[in-house]
Amino acid sequence: MRTSRWLPVVLAALVCAPVLADEPPAKLAPYFKPPKELVNDFGGYRSPLRFDDGTDVKTAADWKKRREEIRKYWHVQMGEWPALIAKPKVELSAKEDRDGVTQYKLAIETALGRVVEDAYLLVPPGKGPFPAVVVVFYEANTAIGRGQTEFRDFAIQLAKRGFVALSLGGDPNTYYPTKDKCRIQPLSFHAYEAANCYNALANMPNVDPKRIGVLGHSYGGKWAMFAAALHDKFACGAWSDPGIMFDETRGNVNYWEPWYLGFDGSLKGPRKPGIPNEKNPRTGPYKKLVEEKRDLTDLHALLAPRPFLVSGGAEDPPERWKALNHTVAVNKLLDAENRVAMTNRKEHSPNAESNELLYAFFEWALK
Repeated sequence: MRTSRWLPVVLAALVCAPVLADEPPAKLAPYFKPPKELVNDFGGYRSPLRFDDGTDVKTAADWKKRREEIRKYWHVQMGEWPALIAKPKVELSAKEDRDGVTQYKLAIETALGRVVEDAYLLVPPGKGPFPAVVVVFYEANTAIGRGQTEFRDFAIQLAKRGFVALSLGGDPNTYYPTKDKCRIQPLSFHAYEAANCYNALANMPNVDPKRIGVLGHSYGGKWAMFAAALHDKFACGAWSDPGIMFDETRGNVNYWEPWYLGFDGSLKGPRKPGIPNEKNPRTGPYKKLVEEKRDLTDLHALLAPRPFLVSGGAEDPPERWKALNHTVAVNKLLDAENRVAMTNRKEHSPNAESNELLYAFFEWALK
C-alpha cells in the first residue's frame, strides 16, 4: 500500500555551487583542456560575451547583465516557466534493499497538475547529508540498472558511490499544459520538471541542497543540459552525447523536432521527422534561433562558473571544443578555471571508461 507524505523542508534561502579546488584529480585533469589544435579556436559561433546590441562584455558586472539578457531571450523564445513548486508532493512506496542501497518507487509532482509515477529514489547507507543527482531519461528503469541497455545505470552506480539519486522517466504528456494549449517548448518544460525535482531533493533532510547535480544520456542529455543551464541551483551537470550544439549534418542532433524546440501550434500538422530542408522546413522557436544565428553556446555559458562535463560520443566529437571554448572564456572572465570538461569515445553509447570518468567528475564536483 502506497504511503503519501510531504518531505520536510531544508531549503536554504540561497543555494549556490560548492567551492571547488581549481585542480581536478589527476585522472580527470586532462579532460579540462582541448586538444592543442583547438585551443582558442572558437569556430563560427556567436560569442556569449557580446550583448545583443553588439557591445562587448568586459567585466564580471557586465557578465551579470549579459547573463540575464541571455536567460530572458531564451525563456521568451521557448515560453516562460510557471513558478517553481517549492514543496513538490512526493509519494514513496515499494522499498527495496540493493546491496546496501535503499531503493523506493517514487511518484513525484513535477508541475501543477502533473505527477510522474515513472521514478525511483535511491539512498546510500548512512545519515548524510549526501550529495545528490537527478538522472533523467526516457524511462526510469534504465538508470536503476533494470533496463535493457548496458552502461546507462547511472542512478544505481551513483548511489553505490554515496549519492542520493532520483531517476526520472519522461513525462508521457510532453506538452504543457496540453498539446492544444502548449505554451512551453517541450525541452524547456522538461528542464522545468527537473528543477522541481531539485526542489524535492533539497527538501529531504538527508540531502545537502548545495550539492545537487543533474545527469542524462542522449535525449536525457539534452534534458539535463537545459535543466542545468536554466536552473541556477543545480551545482553542476553532466551530459552524455546529447549533441551539445545545433548541427543539421547529423540526424540525431535533432533540436528541430517538435518534441524539443520545433513545436509550432499554428501548424495544421507536425513537420515530418528528419533534418530540415526546403520541403520540410524548420519550425517553432528553432527556426528563429537559427535565423538569428543563436546556438547552445548561450546556454552552456549560463552555467559559469558552475562546472559541467560533456561525455562525448558519436554526436559530440572533440571538435565540439570550438563551442565549449566560449564558456571557458566566460569562466576566465570570472577568474574560474577547470569548469568545462569533455571526454570522448567513438560510439553514442556510454562505456565503462567514459562512465568511470563521469562518476569521478561528480565525486570531484559535489563531494
